Amino acid sequence: MREAMSTLAFPIRRAGPADAEAVDALTQAPYARWVPILGRRPLPMTIDYARAVREHRIDLVEVEGAPAALVELSPEPDHLLIVNLAVAPARQKQGLGTLLLGHAEAVAKSLGLAELRLYTNGLMAENIALYRRHGYAVDRIEQRTPAWSVVYMSKRLG
Repeated sequence: MREAMSTLAFPIRRAGPADAEAVDALTQAPYARWVPILGRRPLPMTIDYARAVREHRIDLVEVEGAPAALVELSPEPDHLLIVNLAVAPARQKQGLGTLLLGHAEAVAKSLGLAELRLYTNGLMAENIALYRRHGYAVDRIEQRTPAWSVVYMSKRLG
């Protein structure tokens, strides 16, 4: 197992318009493995990231000068929505997802928000398990077709 990474060794920085292409590439790679399971590209693979870096807060972790992970956040009136969490396949299982989930909590608190929300495809069981391990609870499941559902999750901050 690879060694977990720390915030000190891998600082988090805000993405800007110049990062849109890197954000898109960083999103495409980890979601590509879900295409055969879902039978289509997951929603994050279809987003215009040139627009997203302007409309949402996207924070990046770089490792050895290359983007390794990101979290895309959208502040709402009563919660912070995690729109996307992506970790480059070569950097998975190193603690970057955990680092960014903790970062999202810190952002929510800094905005005076006491809740984080996210949603994911019901077929992405590994992702659901990850979020549960980090204190997220399933709020509801919307069955979109007989083959797939959307799982809405949230976490209250203490």
